[in-house]
Amino acid sequence: MSQDFIPAAKPIIGEEERAAVDRVLRSGMIAQGPEVAAFEQEFSAQLVQGRECVAVSSGTAGLHLGLLASGVGPGDEVIVPSFTFAATANSVALTGATPVFADIDPVYFCLDPQAVAAAIGPKTRAIMPVHLYGQPADMAALGALAASHGLELFEDAAQAHGAQLDGQAVGTFGTFAMFSLYPTKNMTSGEGGMISCANPTVARNARLLRNQGMEKQYANEVIGFNQRMTDIHAAIGRVQLTKVGGWTAQRQANAAFLSANLEGVTVPAVRPGATHVYHQYTIRVPEGRDRIVQALREEYQVGSGVYYPIPNHELASLRQFAPGLVLPQTAAAAAEVISLPVHPSLSQADLERIVTAVNTLVKAGA
Repeated sequence: MSQDFIPAAKPIIGEEERAAVDRVLRSGMIAQGPEVAAFEQEFSAQLVQGRECVAVSSGTAGLHLGLLASGVGPGDEVIVPSFTFAATANSVALTGATPVFADIDPVYFCLDPQAVAAAIGPKTRAIMPVHLYGQPADMAALGALAASHGLELFEDAAQAHGAQLDGQAVGTFGTFAMFSLYPTKNMTSGEGGMISCANPTVARNARLLRNQGMEKQYANEVIGFNQRMTDIHAAIGRVQLTKVGGWTAQRQANAAFLSANLEGVTVPAVRPGATHVYHQYTIRVPEGRDRIVQALREEYQVGSGVYYPIPNHELASLRQFAPGLVLPQTAAAAAEVISLPVHPSLSQADLERIVTAVNTLVKAGA
C-alpha cells in the first residue's frame, strides 16, 4: 500500500493569511506601508522584548543591512561559523569586510567560544553567531569575549523565532539580529526578513539603507538599496505571528517524541537554560548518512535534509577567505547530520513512521 510522502518542511498558509492579502490588495496600498509598520511593532512586542524592528525583503537583506547599519565595511573582519547557510558569510563579504570562519561546538552545532577566541585578530570588528536549527548559541561566553576585546556582537537568528536563553529572547543580545521569514521558517511572510536593533542609530541606518537612502521622499541622505518589504508580505507575517507560539509548542512536542524513541543516533541536545524552537530536528548518524537519507525517501516516503553538506569555507564562492583552513568539528557535522521532519503538520502516525524508518535503517546499517 502506498503511503503519503512526509515532507521535510511544510509551510502552513491558511484562510486568515489569504484574507489578509486580499485586504491589502483591496486597499490599494501594496508597497511598504501601514501593514509593514504594524508588523514591525507586533514582531518587536512578541518576539524581541520591545526592540525596534525593521522589516526588509529577505533574511539575507537583513544581515547585509544590519552589518552596514552597524558600520561594518572594508578592512573589518567578522567571525562567523562555517557550518551554516552561505548567507551568513555572504552578507559579511558583501559589505567589503572579511568573514573569518571558526569551528563549532559538536554538541549544539553553534560557534565554539574557544575557537572564536583563537580567531580574534587586530582587524576583528565583531562576532556573529548563528542560532542554528533554533538552538541559541552560547551568548554568555560569546558576549564576554566580545566585551573583553572591544568587539560588537551580532546575531544570525534566521532559524530561531521565539528561542530564549536564560529567559532572554534570542535577537536581544547583539547590536542587531536578523530573523528570516522565508516560507520554510518557523513563521513566514512569504519572503522577507526582520532586523532587531539595539539602538535608534542602527535602526535609522537600516531604514535609510532599505529605502534608497531616504526617510523622506526624494530627500536621499545616503546611497541605499531597494530592500523594502511589501504590505502584502507584512500582512501574511502579521497573521503568522498569531500562530507561531502554538506551532513552536507543537514542534517541541514532536521533537520530544522523536528524542524519546529514536535509537542508534545522536539526538539534539538542548543547551542548559535554553528554549530550543526546533526549526530543524537534527540527528547525527555515525556512518552511512547519505544512504540513510536516500532510503528514508525511497523506502519509507520520509523526507529529510542535510544542513549543511559543504562548509562555507569550502564553497567555491567563499574559500578565498580561508585557504587551507581545517575545522574538524565542522567537517564531522557536515558528514553526519540529518534533519528529520519536525514541523507542526505531522500526525502521530507520521512521527511513528519516521521513528520506525530511522531505527530500522540504522540498525540494519542502511
